[in-house]
Amino acid sequence: MSTDVRAALIIIGNEVLSGRTQDANLQFLALGLNEVGVRLKEVRVIPDDEAEIIATVNALRARYTYVFTTGGIGPTHDDITSECVAKAFGVPLRQDPRAVELLKRVIKPENLNEARLRMANIPEGADLIDNPVSAAPGFHIGNVYVMAGVPRIMQAMFDGLKAGLKGGASMVSRSVTLHVGEGGIAAPLAAIQTRHPEVEIGSYPFTRDSGYGTVIVTRGTDAALVAAVTAEVAAMARALGARVEDDDHSTDHGHAPETP
Repeated sequence: MSTDVRAALIIIGNEVLSGRTQDANLQFLALGLNEVGVRLKEVRVIPDDEAEIIATVNALRARYTYVFTTGGIGPTHDDITSECVAKAFGVPLRQDPRAVELLKRVIKPENLNEARLRMANIPEGADLIDNPVSAAPGFHIGNVYVMAGVPRIMQAMFDGLKAGLKGGASMVSRSVTLHVGEGGIAAPLAAIQTRHPEVEIGSYPFTRDSGYGTVIVTRGTDAALVAAVTAEVAAMARALGARVEDDDHSTDHGHAPETP
């Protein structure tokens, strides 16, 4: 099994790009994928535009093990994700009897109008993704998983499917807070990263009432190595006279940090 199974997320919706709706799915998906050893490596936010959706789906499904989409599978005219994914795979979009039956469980026959039946239109050959919240399913075709944009529904869909994903080694991370500006540690931090290419070292500056500093996050698949590199970063900062807070919030006092 590969130790580097990668995924991409396509967030579809004019409302997200306009700022009217704030995406709440990215963090949930990234954390959930990591639990099963899949690394989210790319995210794109695109409009409800047929050509853009088709091109993006085709580009990313060729590059990643898994592609997830959110948004655009509801009953209104601008919900075009399903038909676009069908076109991306070159298959017809058909009313799926399985999906219709699911809708009938929560919608009275007299209320199952043409608009609501659009939610049963599924690309031919796709498998359904269960929706325990509102019944209207998502679907899975090839390596593309199409889910709702509503966070509660998307999260329920993903919770149901993630056990079937085949991942590699899960990522672990540790963080250390350095009370020194990024400019004061940039060169030695780069040297540590060069010595340890197997881990990712991220640098995140902050400003608080007590002053400024930098949180360093170390990520990798080897927990012992991640811990060792984190300790190396902390030792580097202490050698520069910075105050250091490790993961358990214990504090080691050095000299006051210099201005970045």
